[in-house]
Amino acid sequence: MSALQITPQRIAEDALRMQQKLGAALQTMRDVGDFDYGATTKQEVWRDGKVVLYRFIGEKAPTATVPLLIAYALVNRPYMVDLQANRSIVKGLLERGEDVYILDWGYPDRSDRFLTLEDYIERFLGGAVDHLRRSSGLDAINLLGICQGGTFALSYAALHPERVRNLITMVTPVDFHTGDNMLAHWTRDLDVDLFVDTLGNVPADMMNACYLTLKPWRLLVQKYVGVVDILDDAAALEDFLRMEKWIFDSPDQAGEAFRQYIKQFYQGNGFVKGGIVIGERDVHLGLVEMPVLNIFAEQDHLVPPDASRALRGLVGTQDYSELSFRGGHIGIYVSGRAQTQVPSAIHDWLAQRA
Repeated sequence: MSALQITPQRIAEDALRMQQKLGAALQTMRDVGDFDYGATTKQEVWRDGKVVLYRFIGEKAPTATVPLLIAYALVNRPYMVDLQANRSIVKGLLERGEDVYILDWGYPDRSDRFLTLEDYIERFLGGAVDHLRRSSGLDAINLLGICQGGTFALSYAALHPERVRNLITMVTPVDFHTGDNMLAHWTRDLDVDLFVDTLGNVPADMMNACYLTLKPWRLLVQKYVGVVDILDDAAALEDFLRMEKWIFDSPDQAGEAFRQYIKQFYQGNGFVKGGIVIGERDVHLGLVEMPVLNIFAEQDHLVPPDASRALRGLVGTQDYSELSFRGGHIGIYVSGRAQTQVPSAIHDWLAQRA
């Protein structure tokens, strides 16, 4: 006990501090305001069913002449990149003059069960790209793919290299069979046909449960015990609740697209071994010949760094750059370090290739 510096006096002080925090919580909870998400005004510019393309409106007109389209993952809502005023990658890009757009995939329902990867990559992502090409009068635009959205962006760029001027991937899995990819190990032997045929669409709550059990102590216990420390701080509690809202605001997954994604990417490791087919066309990353910036997080437990680094040896471009970010899968969007490093790195890299 003495080695741990646990004394009766310290126990009493901790108990008193806990009591004070819990007492303050009654007032703090009354003071917590609306913790809705989204820091930046945006306007709808294109739609296909539930899928909407938004343009972000900054405080000043963009100086960039090439639109930058963000494609996020299907498993979470894309407002993570614009969570709040002091945690917004989008805001940082706008301040540097970028013309930023984002695809909102919406919330699939039973009518979307048979949407395929071709629908998401060619119809929705491709439709948004074509809209921006038409509206800007350009043959090609800049594309930023994040996490699963990065795999969509890579696939689209390989199928239509003439339509993507510069490609940025962020925390994007490429090699799905690295030894430290726990999520990939879990799905390796999944009977995905039985899974989808039974469930139809994949429930969001089931997906979230899987992600939380990747780090059960940290995400199911430690995080909530730690809330006690901020019960007397309304702003910090608001930030916590906003993040919780994002974590559990997850769409269901369209069954057929989920089936194809698990088989071709997680089980087949198709970027590395081949075998990714979108519609009737094979995807070969060697056809990605435009400049590529690959950003990954060093402490990422969902997309380990080696899973992203594999991109270097697969793309056909000679203009390949990497940015290693000190942080995790979520920190790369919302940490204080990210707000200065990530938008600057993206903007500077694009500006050099304008």
